[in-house]
Amino acid sequence: MKNIAIFASGNGTNAENIIRYFSNSESINVALVLSNKTKAGVHERARRLGVPSLSFPRDVFTAGEPIVELLHEHHIDFIVLAGFLCYVARPLLDAYPGKIINIHPSLLPKFGGKGMYGDHVHQAVLAAGETESGITIHYINEHYDEGGIIFQATCPVLPGDTPDSLASRVHALEYAYFPKVIEEVVSKE
Repeated sequence: MKNIAIFASGNGTNAENIIRYFSNSESINVALVLSNKTKAGVHERARRLGVPSLSFPRDVFTAGEPIVELLHEHHIDFIVLAGFLCYVARPLLDAYPGKIINIHPSLLPKFGGKGMYGDHVHQAVLAAGETESGITIHYINEHYDEGGIIFQATCPVLPGDTPDSLASRVHALEYAYFPKVIEEVVSKE
């Protein structure tokens, strides 16, 4: 059994989708949810689904070592970032090389980097006049959104789209593909 930890900063819809997907898995277990926000909705979702959930201040995530120790205590094999808005520190990258993946709401390398998350991404896609958007699932490294790409899926940008309407189609791709890609990647380990 491989144990994964989900890092999330917000409402946790992707985290809930992942937890539900693996709830009956014989090979992958969501063992822990971590957040940099004590009031993030992800905590309530994890609690309802029976997954331990903890918060730490941003500076603890930035330091890295305390998080690595906690992950080792919980026998975590793999980390999934699902709407996690903190920089992942070098100690985490060193402790989990090639074992941390993220989902980004655009077709990287376009519309990635520091500050490009959520509606900021969708607004930028629309402002650039793009005809398609989508998701990118990628490994992380020391640079925001520059790790090796694992998977991409696309959706059209429609005339009259708003950030909310585009986000809705992008979220549908996230829910459909992220758990399956996690399963493929973790199963190869």
